[in-house]
Amino acid sequence: MIKHFDKYIFLRLTVITLMVLAMLIFIFIMIDFSENSDDFADQGAVMAEIFGNYYLNFIPEMTRLVLPVAVFVACLFLTGQLSDRLEITALKAAGVSLYRLSVPYILFALIAAITISYLDAFVIPKSNAKKIAFEEQYLHSKSDRVDQSNIYRQPSVNTKLQVNYFDKKQQIAYRVRLIEFDDNNFTKTTEANRMAWVDSTQKWRLENVTELVFHESGYTEFEYTEIDTSINIFPRDLARTTSDIYQLTYPEAFDYINSIERSGAGGIELPQVQLYGRIAYPFSIIGVIIIGFAFASVRRRGGKGAYLAAGLTISFLYLAFMKIIEPFGYYGAIPPLVAATLPHIFFFIIGIGLMIQAKK
Repeated sequence: MIKHFDKYIFLRLTVITLMVLAMLIFIFIMIDFSENSDDFADQGAVMAEIFGNYYLNFIPEMTRLVLPVAVFVACLFLTGQLSDRLEITALKAAGVSLYRLSVPYILFALIAAITISYLDAFVIPKSNAKKIAFEEQYLHSKSDRVDQSNIYRQPSVNTKLQVNYFDKKQQIAYRVRLIEFDDNNFTKTTEANRMAWVDSTQKWRLENVTELVFHESGYTEFEYTEIDTSINIFPRDLARTTSDIYQLTYPEAFDYINSIERSGAGGIELPQVQLYGRIAYPFSIIGVIIIGFAFASVRRRGGKGAYLAAGLTISFLYLAFMKIIEPFGYYGAIPPLVAATLPHIFFFIIGIGLMIQAKK
Protein backbone atom coordinates (compact mmCIF):
# COMPACT_ATOMS: atom_id res chain seq x y z
CA MET A 1 0.00 0.00 0.00
CA ILE A 2 2.73 2.45 0.96
CA LYS A 3 4.51 1.90 -2.36
CA HIS A 4 1.36 2.85 -4.22
CA PHE A 5 1.12 5.93 -2.02
CA ASP A 6 4.73 6.90 -2.85
CA LYS A 7 4.08 6.57 -6.57
CA TYR A 8 0.83 8.51 -6.34
CA ILE A 9 2.47 11.38 -4.40
CA PHE A 10 5.43 11.57 -6.76
CA LEU A 11 3.27 11.68 -9.90
CA ARG A 12 0.80 14.17 -8.43
CA LEU A 13 3.60 16.46 -7.25
CA THR A 14 5.10 16.36 -10.74
CA VAL A 15 1.84 17.24 -12.48
CA ILE A 16 0.83 20.00 -10.06
CA THR A 17 4.33 21.50 -10.04
CA LEU A 18 4.41 21.65 -13.84
CA MET A 19 0.98 23.29 -13.92
CA VAL A 20 1.93 25.91 -11.30
CA LEU A 21 5.27 26.47 -13.02
CA ALA A 22 3.60 27.09 -16.39
CA MET A 23 1.13 29.50 -14.79
CA LEU A 24 3.84 31.46 -12.96
CA ILE A 25 6.03 31.70 -16.07
CA PHE A 26 3.07 32.91 -18.13
CA ILE A 27 2.26 35.60 -15.55
CA PHE A 28 5.91 36.59 -15.35
CA ILE A 29 6.18 36.98 -19.13
CA MET A 30 2.99 39.04 -19.33
CA ILE A 31 4.15 41.40 -16.57
CA ASP A 32 7.62 41.77 -18.06
CA PHE A 33 6.23 42.37 -21.56
CA SER A 34 3.83 45.03 -20.31
CA GLU A 35 6.73 46.85 -18.61
CA ASN A 36 9.11 46.67 -21.56
CA SER A 37 6.80 46.81 -24.59
CA ASP A 38 7.40 50.55 -25.09
CA ASP A 39 11.17 50.07 -25.01
CA PHE A 40 10.93 47.19 -27.48
CA ALA A 41 8.87 49.33 -29.85
CA ASP A 42 11.19 52.35 -29.50
CA GLN A 43 14.26 50.26 -30.34
CA GLY A 44 12.60 48.54 -33.31
CA ALA A 45 12.35 44.99 -31.94
CA VAL A 46 9.77 42.82 -33.74
CA MET A 47 7.52 40.28 -32.04
CA ALA A 48 9.42 37.32 -33.52
CA GLU A 49 12.64 38.60 -31.93
CA ILE A 50 11.00 39.46 -28.62
CA PHE A 51 9.41 36.06 -28.05
CA GLY A 52 11.86 33.96 -30.08
CA ASN A 53 15.12 35.42 -28.80
CA TYR A 54 14.31 37.16 -25.54
CA TYR A 55 11.53 35.30 -23.75
CA LEU A 56 12.48 31.89 -25.12
CA ASN A 57 15.91 32.35 -23.55
CA PHE A 58 14.37 33.90 -20.42
CA ILE A 59 12.21 30.84 -19.64
CA PRO A 60 15.11 28.67 -18.30
CA GLU A 61 16.10 31.40 -15.82
CA MET A 62 12.47 31.98 -14.85
CA THR A 63 12.10 28.24 -14.28
CA ARG A 64 15.10 28.26 -11.94
CA LEU A 65 13.74 31.23 -10.00
CA VAL A 66 10.13 30.11 -9.52
CA LEU A 67 10.59 26.33 -9.24
CA PRO A 68 10.88 26.38 -5.41
CA VAL A 69 7.63 28.36 -5.23
CA ALA A 70 5.90 25.97 -7.66
CA VAL A 71 7.04 22.94 -5.66
CA PHE A 72 5.98 24.58 -2.41
CA VAL A 73 2.50 25.40 -3.70
CA ALA A 74 2.14 21.89 -5.14
CA CYS A 75 3.16 20.37 -1.80
CA LEU A 76 0.71 22.53 0.16
CA PHE A 77 -2.14 21.87 -2.26
CA LEU A 78 -1.65 18.11 -2.46
CA THR A 79 -0.93 17.54 1.24
CA GLY A 80 -3.80 19.81 2.26
CA GLN A 81 -6.10 17.82 0.00
CA LEU A 82 -4.95 14.56 1.63
CA SER A 83 -5.47 16.05 5.09
CA ASP A 84 -8.97 17.30 4.29
CA ARG A 85 -9.92 13.83 3.03
CA LEU A 86 -8.47 12.29 6.23
CA GLU A 87 -6.18 10.09 4.13
CA ILE A 88 -3.11 11.07 6.14
CA THR A 89 -5.02 10.36 9.35
CA ALA A 90 -5.97 6.92 8.04
CA LEU A 91 -2.38 6.10 7.09
CA LYS A 92 -1.10 7.19 10.50
CA ALA A 93 -3.82 5.06 12.14
CA ALA A 94 -2.50 2.13 10.09
CA GLY A 95 0.92 2.60 11.68
CA VAL A 96 2.66 4.69 9.02
CA SER A 97 4.63 7.50 10.63
CA LEU A 98 4.61 11.06 9.36
CA TYR A 99 8.32 10.75 8.63
CA ARG A 100 7.69 7.78 6.35
CA LEU A 101 4.91 9.67 4.58
CA SER A 102 7.36 12.48 3.84
CA VAL A 103 9.76 10.19 1.93
CA PRO A 104 8.22 10.64 -1.57
CA TYR A 105 8.08 14.39 -1.00
CA ILE A 106 11.75 14.60 -0.06
CA LEU A 107 12.72 12.28 -2.93
CA PHE A 108 10.84 14.52 -5.35
CA ALA A 109 12.54 17.60 -3.90
CA LEU A 110 15.99 16.01 -4.20
CA ILE A 111 15.45 15.07 -7.84
CA ALA A 112 14.09 18.54 -8.66
CA ALA A 113 17.00 20.24 -6.84
CA ILE A 114 19.68 18.13 -8.51
CA THR A 115 18.10 18.57 -11.95
CA ILE A 116 17.77 22.34 -11.74
CA SER A 117 21.25 22.59 -10.20
CA TYR A 118 22.77 20.72 -13.16
CA LEU A 119 20.87 22.90 -15.63
CA ASP A 120 21.97 26.04 -13.79
CA ALA A 121 25.56 24.85 -13.82
CA PHE A 122 25.87 24.11 -17.53
CA VAL A 123 22.73 24.98 -19.57
CA ILE A 124 20.94 28.06 -18.20
CA PRO A 125 24.00 30.38 -18.42
CA LYS A 126 24.00 30.04 -22.23
CA SER A 127 20.37 31.13 -22.40
CA ASN A 128 21.08 33.98 -19.99
CA ALA A 129 23.93 35.22 -22.18
CA LYS A 130 21.60 35.42 -25.20
CA LYS A 131 18.89 37.13 -23.15
CA ILE A 132 21.30 39.71 -21.72
CA ALA A 133 22.73 40.41 -25.18
CA PHE A 134 19.18 41.13 -26.35
CA GLU A 135 18.65 43.47 -23.37
CA GLU A 136 21.84 45.35 -24.17
CA GLN A 137 20.61 45.88 -27.71
CA TYR A 138 16.99 46.81 -27.03
CA LEU A 139 16.82 47.76 -23.35
CA HIS A 140 19.72 50.14 -22.89
CA SER A 141 18.26 51.51 -19.67
CA LYS A 142 18.99 48.17 -18.01
CA SER A 143 22.76 48.61 -18.17
CA ASP A 144 24.36 46.96 -15.14
CA ARG A 145 28.00 47.89 -15.63
CA VAL A 146 30.07 47.78 -12.45
CA ASP A 147 32.96 49.76 -13.95
CA GLN A 148 32.17 52.80 -16.09
CA SER A 149 35.21 55.08 -15.87
CA ASN A 150 38.43 55.59 -13.90
CA ILE A 151 39.06 51.86 -13.76
CA TYR A 152 42.01 50.63 -11.69
CA ARG A 153 43.54 47.17 -11.86
CA GLN A 154 46.72 45.48 -10.62
CA PRO A 155 47.90 42.98 -13.27
CA SER A 156 50.86 41.91 -11.11
CA VAL A 157 52.44 42.67 -7.75
CA ASN A 158 54.61 45.44 -9.20
CA THR A 159 52.25 46.79 -11.86
CA LYS A 160 49.19 49.03 -11.73
CA LEU A 161 46.85 49.92 -14.58
CA GLN A 162 44.57 52.94 -14.90
CA VAL A 163 41.93 53.22 -17.64
CA ASN A 164 39.84 56.34 -18.08
CA TYR A 165 37.08 54.57 -20.05
CA PHE A 166 36.54 51.10 -21.54
CA ASP A 167 34.25 50.39 -24.49
CA LYS A 168 32.96 46.86 -23.91
CA LYS A 169 31.59 46.29 -27.43
CA GLN A 170 34.71 47.50 -29.24
CA GLN A 171 37.03 46.14 -26.53
CA ILE A 172 38.99 49.39 -26.56
CA ALA A 173 40.33 51.26 -23.52
CA TYR A 174 40.93 55.02 -23.69
CA ARG A 175 43.57 57.14 -21.92
CA VAL A 176 45.57 54.32 -20.43
CA ARG A 177 48.39 54.53 -17.90
CA LEU A 178 50.51 51.55 -16.90
CA ILE A 179 52.85 52.03 -13.92
CA GLU A 180 55.64 49.61 -13.04
CA PHE A 181 57.52 49.93 -9.77
CA ASP A 182 59.99 48.14 -7.52
CA ASP A 183 60.54 48.73 -3.79
CA ASN A 184 58.25 51.79 -3.87
CA ASN A 185 60.22 53.35 -6.74
CA PHE A 186 58.91 53.88 -10.25
CA THR A 187 60.77 51.87 -12.88
CA LYS A 188 58.60 52.65 -15.92
CA THR A 189 55.40 54.41 -16.87
CA THR A 190 53.53 53.85 -20.11
CA GLU A 191 50.77 56.15 -21.34
CA ALA A 192 48.62 55.54 -24.42
CA ASN A 193 45.62 57.20 -26.01
CA ARG A 194 44.04 53.84 -26.79
CA MET A 195 44.51 50.19 -25.85
CA ALA A 196 42.71 47.68 -28.11
CA TRP A 197 42.31 43.95 -27.53
CA VAL A 198 43.61 41.76 -30.39
CA ASP A 199 41.86 38.38 -30.45
CA SER A 200 44.35 36.74 -32.79
CA THR A 201 47.31 37.34 -30.46
CA GLN A 202 45.39 37.54 -27.16
CA LYS A 203 47.31 40.73 -26.37
CA TRP A 204 46.62 44.43 -25.95
CA ARG A 205 47.80 46.86 -28.63
CA LEU A 206 48.74 50.30 -27.35
CA GLU A 207 48.44 53.27 -29.73
CA ASN A 208 50.15 56.67 -29.55
CA VAL A 209 52.40 55.57 -26.72
CA THR A 210 54.72 57.57 -24.47
CA GLU A 211 57.04 55.46 -22.32
CA LEU A 212 59.25 56.73 -19.50
CA VAL A 213 61.99 54.44 -18.19
CA PHE A 214 63.41 55.63 -14.88
CA HIS A 215 67.01 55.20 -13.71
CA GLU A 216 69.31 56.70 -11.10
CA SER A 217 70.16 59.80 -13.13
CA GLY A 218 66.60 60.53 -14.29
CA TYR A 219 64.53 58.96 -17.02
CA THR A 220 64.57 58.18 -20.71
CA GLU A 221 61.54 58.93 -22.87
CA PHE A 222 60.38 56.78 -25.79
CA GLU A 223 57.48 57.29 -28.18
CA TYR A 224 55.76 54.67 -30.32
CA THR A 225 52.95 54.72 -32.83
CA GLU A 226 51.81 51.35 -31.51
CA ILE A 227 53.22 48.48 -29.48
CA ASP A 228 51.81 45.21 -28.16
CA THR A 229 51.82 44.34 -24.49
CA SER A 230 50.93 41.13 -22.70
CA ILE A 231 49.74 42.44 -19.34
CA ASN A 232 47.76 39.91 -17.34
CA ILE A 233 44.39 41.62 -17.90
CA PHE A 234 41.53 40.53 -20.14
CA PRO A 235 38.59 42.52 -21.56
CA ARG A 236 36.20 40.91 -19.11
CA ASP A 237 38.33 42.30 -16.26
CA LEU A 238 37.59 45.85 -17.44
CA ALA A 239 33.90 45.41 -18.30
CA ARG A 240 32.35 43.72 -15.32
CA THR A 241 28.57 43.76 -14.89
CA THR A 242 26.31 42.60 -12.09
CA SER A 243 24.96 39.88 -14.40
CA ASP A 244 28.31 38.30 -15.34
CA ILE A 245 27.98 35.37 -12.94
CA TYR A 246 24.59 34.38 -14.38
CA GLN A 247 26.11 34.01 -17.86
CA LEU A 248 28.85 31.61 -16.76
CA THR A 249 28.89 27.90 -15.97
CA TYR A 250 30.06 26.97 -12.50
CA PRO A 251 33.68 26.26 -13.59
CA GLU A 252 33.74 29.50 -15.61
CA ALA A 253 32.29 31.44 -12.68
CA PHE A 254 34.99 30.23 -10.28
CA ASP A 255 37.62 31.12 -12.88
CA TYR A 256 36.00 34.56 -13.26
CA ILE A 257 36.23 35.21 -9.52
CA ASN A 258 39.87 34.10 -9.50
CA SER A 259 40.46 36.48 -12.40
CA ILE A 260 39.01 39.39 -10.38
CA GLU A 261 41.31 38.56 -7.47
CA ARG A 262 44.28 38.31 -9.80
CA SER A 263 43.55 41.66 -11.46
CA GLY A 264 43.35 43.42 -8.11
CA ALA A 265 39.81 44.72 -8.73
CA GLY A 266 37.53 45.48 -5.81
CA GLY A 267 33.95 44.38 -5.28
CA ILE A 268 34.72 40.67 -5.40
CA GLU A 269 32.06 39.96 -2.75
CA LEU A 270 29.20 40.64 -5.18
CA PRO A 271 30.03 37.83 -7.66
CA GLN A 272 30.91 35.53 -4.78
CA VAL A 273 27.49 35.98 -3.17
CA GLN A 274 25.84 35.53 -6.58
CA LEU A 275 27.74 32.31 -7.32
CA TYR A 276 27.24 30.77 -3.89
CA GLY A 277 23.60 31.80 -4.06
CA ARG A 278 23.22 30.06 -7.43
CA ILE A 279 24.71 26.87 -6.01
CA ALA A 280 22.58 26.93 -2.85
CA TYR A 281 19.29 28.13 -4.35
CA PRO A 282 18.10 24.85 -5.96
CA PHE A 283 18.38 23.06 -2.63
CA SER A 284 15.90 25.51 -1.11
CA ILE A 285 13.37 23.18 -2.73
CA ILE A 286 14.15 20.61 -0.04
CA GLY A 287 13.60 23.13 2.74
CA VAL A 288 10.30 24.46 1.41
CA ILE A 289 8.87 21.00 0.73
CA ILE A 290 9.62 19.94 4.32
CA ILE A 291 7.93 23.12 5.59
CA GLY A 292 4.97 22.62 3.27
CA PHE A 293 4.47 18.99 4.20
CA ALA A 294 4.81 19.60 7.94
CA PHE A 295 2.37 22.52 7.82
CA ALA A 296 -0.27 20.96 5.56
CA SER A 297 -0.20 17.45 7.03
CA VAL A 298 -2.26 18.74 9.98
CA ARG A 299 -5.86 19.46 9.10
CA ARG A 300 -6.67 23.15 9.55
CA ARG A 301 -9.68 25.40 9.32
CA GLY A 302 -10.01 27.33 6.09
CA GLY A 303 -9.25 24.42 3.77
CA LYS A 304 -7.17 24.99 0.64
CA GLY A 305 -7.42 28.76 1.00
CA ALA A 306 -5.54 28.63 4.30
CA TYR A 307 -2.80 26.47 2.78
CA LEU A 308 -2.33 28.73 -0.23
CA ALA A 309 -2.33 31.86 1.95
CA ALA A 310 0.32 30.26 4.16
CA GLY A 311 2.30 29.32 1.07
CA LEU A 312 2.30 32.86 -0.25
CA THR A 313 3.26 34.25 3.16
CA ILE A 314 6.16 31.87 3.68
CA SER A 315 7.38 32.38 0.10
CA PHE A 316 7.36 36.14 0.63
CA LEU A 317 9.25 35.84 3.94
CA TYR A 318 11.79 33.50 2.33
CA LEU A 319 12.41 35.90 -0.56
CA ALA A 320 12.51 38.92 1.75
CA PHE A 321 15.05 37.24 4.03
CA MET A 322 17.27 36.46 1.03
CA LYS A 323 17.10 40.04 -0.26
CA ILE A 324 17.82 41.48 3.21
CA ILE A 325 20.82 39.24 3.91
CA GLU A 326 22.54 39.36 0.48
CA PRO A 327 23.57 43.06 0.62
CA PHE A 328 25.48 42.37 3.84
CA GLY A 329 27.55 39.91 1.83
CA TYR A 330 27.96 42.35 -1.07
CA TYR A 331 29.56 44.94 1.21
CA GLY A 332 31.66 42.51 3.24
CA ALA A 333 29.73 42.83 6.51
CA ILE A 334 29.39 39.05 6.61
CA PRO A 335 31.23 36.38 4.56
CA PRO A 336 29.71 35.89 1.07
CA LEU A 337 29.19 32.16 1.70
CA VAL A 338 27.17 32.92 4.85
CA ALA A 339 25.11 35.59 3.07
CA ALA A 340 24.26 33.17 0.26
CA THR A 341 23.38 30.15 2.40
CA LEU A 342 21.98 31.56 5.67
CA PRO A 343 18.35 31.99 4.46
CA HIS A 344 18.26 28.41 3.16
CA ILE A 345 19.76 27.00 6.34
CA PHE A 346 17.37 29.05 8.48
CA PHE A 347 14.24 27.86 6.68
CA PHE A 348 15.53 24.27 6.54
CA ILE A 349 15.85 24.32 10.34
CA ILE A 350 12.32 25.77 10.57
CA GLY A 351 11.09 22.89 8.41
CA ILE A 352 12.77 20.30 10.63
CA GLY A 353 11.26 21.97 13.69
CA LEU A 354 7.77 21.88 12.16
CA MET A 355 8.20 18.21 11.31
CA ILE A 356 9.19 17.40 14.88
CA GLN A 357 6.23 19.34 16.31
CA ALA A 358 3.69 17.97 13.82
CA LYS A 359 1.33 15.25 15.04
CA LYS A 360 2.76 11.84 14.27
